[in-house]
Amino acid sequence: MRFLSVTRSGRVVASATLLGAICVGGPLRADPSPLPPEVGYNFSEIELPRTAAMGGALRAFSNSLEALQNNPANLAATRVYHIGGGAQFWTDANRQSYGVSIVDSVVSRSRLAGGVSANWLFQDPDGVDRKGLDVRFGLALPVSDKLLIGASGRYLDLSQEGYPRGRDVLPPSVASSGLDGESIVKDITFDAGISVRPAPGLALSAVGQNLTNPGHGFLPLLFGGGVGYGNNLFTIEADLVGDFTTYEETELRGMGGFEYLAAGQYPIRLGYRYDGGQNSHALSGGLGYAAREFSIDASLRRVLGDEGLTAIFIGLKYHVESLGIGSDMD
Repeated sequence: MRFLSVTRSGRVVASATLLGAICVGGPLRADPSPLPPEVGYNFSEIELPRTAAMGGALRAFSNSLEALQNNPANLAATRVYHIGGGAQFWTDANRQSYGVSIVDSVVSRSRLAGGVSANWLFQDPDGVDRKGLDVRFGLALPVSDKLLIGASGRYLDLSQEGYPRGRDVLPPSVASSGLDGESIVKDITFDAGISVRPAPGLALSAVGQNLTNPGHGFLPLLFGGGVGYGNNLFTIEADLVGDFTTYEETELRGMGGFEYLAAGQYPIRLGYRYDGGQNSHALSGGLGYAAREFSIDASLRRVLGDEGLTAIFIGLKYHVESLGIGSDMD
């Protein structure tokens, strides 16, 4: 990919610095979470507001920053150069996540798309006291207008200096309290995906996550896919994912979501997720605003049942291509 001009580069760096300053912060304090740690950890997945609002069902129709987390093949689904930041707040689980991302599918003459993200996790600082850094780098290639392939490398550095204090968890012990001042996980793994678009508006995908199979629930081996239909006004999608690591037996998660673009600028989203491992149901929804230069999104998920919680997701994207960068590549 070409380097940007000095002037444009300065504006991009300034925007990224501002987003980082907004999104990266320290953990807020609260009473220890009453929930098992896996509820708030959410299978180590990073969900941006659009993904969360659609119940997690975005493996077929993700693009831009969401594609790096959901399906790296879809980094090449649209011609964009986006910089963004986001945050998550999980009540009852006492989890906060902050992240920044860059995705570019405009500048490369080969039409190769790329993206990089960094996300910081703080979970239950007065309980399990888990902290993590998740870094990803992805590449995607549009083999044709109907076939996209992609892969992303992932580095996770996770520490835990407390112990779970919720219901139905192990009593305090050396094994359950992690390691003092050391990482319990420091692994490199990768995801791979493929998207097929056989007809206008129709998309199908298959995605494998954490394919080195580290053998622990902090980076579970996941296989899944989605099917969706969309046009300029709406998108509807359903996904199914198998988790081969977190539980003693393989468990499935089913997700569905709907998105409607009102007045050309206001996305409205609804979603549902069933988690077989936790035997839980979750409802979600979200709103956004999309201008030429930027977009902002917010969503909310409510997990129902005895281990219920509410999760809030917010995100901001800056559309660098609106400056005209890469227009000579078309």
